[in-house]
Amino acid sequence: MENQDYGYVKIKLDELIKDRNISKNKLSHWAEMQRSQINQYCNNDITRLDTAVLARICATLNCRIEDLLEYIPAEDKSNSGAV
Repeated sequence: MENQDYGYVKIKLDELIKDRNISKNKLSHWAEMQRSQINQYCNNDITRLDTAVLARICATLNCRIEDLLEYIPAEDKSNSGAV
């Protein structure tokens, strides 16, 4: 069976933190999360998204889920000349 590339979901927490000019320590305190967990989200080092955590982040940063997550589609190989 062929492995298919479906693309991936990019977590943009690091960008949001910088845009809002707050520290990871403040976010971890306000969102009641461990700093290591914040770092994992900032580094896109999460394999399974927790909707409760995403809701806490969005509520804390006063943002929408689409501000936090972005779907990056796989490259379309049909237009790249591959047969």
